[in-house]
Amino acid sequence: MNRYILIFISVWLCVPVLAASAADTTRHRTLRAVEVMGVKQDAGVQASMSTVTQAGAGELRRLGVSSTKGLSEIAPNFFVPDYGSRMTSSIYVRGLGSRMDQPVVGLSVDGVPYLNKDSYDFDIDNIERMEVWRGAQSVLNGRNAMAGQINVYTRSPWSGPAVSAVAGYGRGNTARLGLTARKRLSETAATSLSAFMRRSDGFYTNEATGAKIDFEKQGSLRWKTSWRPHGHVSLVNTAAFSMLRQGGYPYQETATGTIARNDTCFYRRTTWSDGLTLSWAGRRIVATSLTSVQYLDDNMTLDQDFTTADLFTLTQRRREWGFTQDLFTRGTRGSYSWLGGVFGFYRPSRMDAPVDFKDQGIAQLIEDHRNEANPFYPIEWFTRRFTLGSDFRTANGGFALYHESRWTHGRWTIEGALRYDFEHASLDWHSQCTTGYRTMHVLPDGSREVYRENPIEINERGHMAQSFGELLPKLAVSYSLGSIGNIFANAAKGYKAGGYNLQMFSDVLQQKLMRLMGFGMAYDPDEVVSYKPETSWSYELGTHLSGARWTASATVFYIDTRDRQLTTFPAGTTTGRIMTNAARARSMGVELTGSWHPSESFVATASYGYTDATFLKYESAGISYRGKRLPYAPQHTLFVSAEWTVPFSIAGTEISAGADVRGAGPIYWDDANEVRQNFYATMGAHITVARDERWSLRLWGENITDTRYATFYFVSVGRAFLQQGRPWQAGVTLRLAFN
Repeated sequence: MNRYILIFISVWLCVPVLAASAADTTRHRTLRAVEVMGVKQDAGVQASMSTVTQAGAGELRRLGVSSTKGLSEIAPNFFVPDYGSRMTSSIYVRGLGSRMDQPVVGLSVDGVPYLNKDSYDFDIDNIERMEVWRGAQSVLNGRNAMAGQINVYTRSPWSGPAVSAVAGYGRGNTARLGLTARKRLSETAATSLSAFMRRSDGFYTNEATGAKIDFEKQGSLRWKTSWRPHGHVSLVNTAAFSMLRQGGYPYQETATGTIARNDTCFYRRTTWSDGLTLSWAGRRIVATSLTSVQYLDDNMTLDQDFTTADLFTLTQRRREWGFTQDLFTRGTRGSYSWLGGVFGFYRPSRMDAPVDFKDQGIAQLIEDHRNEANPFYPIEWFTRRFTLGSDFRTANGGFALYHESRWTHGRWTIEGALRYDFEHASLDWHSQCTTGYRTMHVLPDGSREVYRENPIEINERGHMAQSFGELLPKLAVSYSLGSIGNIFANAAKGYKAGGYNLQMFSDVLQQKLMRLMGFGMAYDPDEVVSYKPETSWSYELGTHLSGARWTASATVFYIDTRDRQLTTFPAGTTTGRIMTNAARARSMGVELTGSWHPSESFVATASYGYTDATFLKYESAGISYRGKRLPYAPQHTLFVSAEWTVPFSIAGTEISAGADVRGAGPIYWDDANEVRQNFYATMGAHITVARDERWSLRLWGENITDTRYATFYFVSVGRAFLQQGRPWQAGVTLRLAFN
């Protein structure tokens, strides 16, 4: 079947270029207007009734942003901690977030929705703009957009210079190279090809080996083609390929303050995607089809005890496909506008996740527990190493119907929207283990003799399936204040999809093995492996204001969540994590943003977010956590920046200098709120010399105050670990452009 899929993809990719030879006299300016109309979530239309932070290419370059993590704190109450590896794509918005499995924020690049949050974190050059929508965005974006949506748009092949290049170097032997070439194939077609590479030695040292532990190498290719066969139809195809190889997981033990482990930790990822957008524009209606194919092949190997002890190593190898189809139309008629569509997806995946138990792991986690219970008949394992094997085949698929209507009467605008989302998820699992132990008899003189041989053979299979449907309404109203701005309010329902705790199977298997020896927990896979969707109701009241030299916005919000998905550690002698529906929570707060540019040479921006997110109902092991703050999400976020530009006497040349401050915290690391990271702030600065669009030279620094703070904290096998934030960095970036 894969052969036919590849043939289909190859033909699909070639269609835009083959069609470029067709003659047409329509100018490309009309094409770009149709491309904009083909966007479902148009910030220019909808931002007046919602909360969104936008950043264009110039601002992104000024701040050195090339990934979603770079937007952390810039958008208020939007926080993306940098820890672990690029597989760790935890995003927290308004107190909501998730460390594992389903995200609370959706991501799309050029309209292509990313189905797996493990591929959210990547660097990309040639960005035209990025948008961070906050609040429930589920009506248009469906599953996992209950707290917001991130939209990334790359530059059109019609705009910009024929060739542009970027090169940079910074601390940590960090280097980046990027090259983009654009070509107008005819009056009706244009294409662009971008290549990007980044490498770094890293900043953290493994004391056990003396080598850097967080090295990284990544590269990507992006091919974008735009074609308009005649006046009403446009076609845009974007294909992307990327590879990532990194160490990562620089967790230091708090008791020693050092990072030291004997086994290799790494994350490797290869991704491929292609999105085809076909739009037809009539007088009052635009119809769009957006089709995508995605592929993810990754491998996470982890020294899961994070020490020099020989306990156990986890490997998680996965291959996953994703297919999406979105058909929608939008139109206007007088004071009424509407958007409606149908969406479908299918996501099959295969994962191999063995856990390799080693000498000290067998002794401490199995033998010692068993021998404490029966010291007169202790056990000895056949070998000092064995594997708990788990193989999984999962398949998620679903469809959605959605509609949004908007009416304007005088100063009032009312919007009503509704989406029905249905999803089916299935899991086929296979767990196996071949090992065994000897039961020894302790003689009166203290010597031992073999009492019994106990071979163990586990070979189990199972199937699970669950379906869920959600009706997601939204209502919004706006009152215009004329040229100065508006006041708006909205209410919307959102949800996170349910799923399966695949990483829990190794613990289920481990406990089953222990039960064969007379101790351990009896886990039912049907109870501990699957979890239900999480739902929320989000309410906003805000205003957007602007003047000749300033803009400002303010929003207050309240979010009520049910069946809260929490990452917990199950009862028993286990080392894994589990996602469970365990709580009801609420989050409320305020967001403020503003900009001021009193002259053409100076601009200042600021944003502040406050979130009070607490449990309303949550009990674990007989302890109530009602009133405790939700972990991992900061209570405050802060961003302030200023930019001053001075032109030179040399035509077109100017120098600019800027500085920014980012802050976040406090952040609680546990449900009991006993451990936390206090509020911290880092400072960045840059000086840029540029001439028109031809070239620019940027000297930059990040965390130049060398602030020390933790980005993550956890406890494993009785030991506490944390990851420190990145130290100060500095570097230089050169950009060139040729027509």
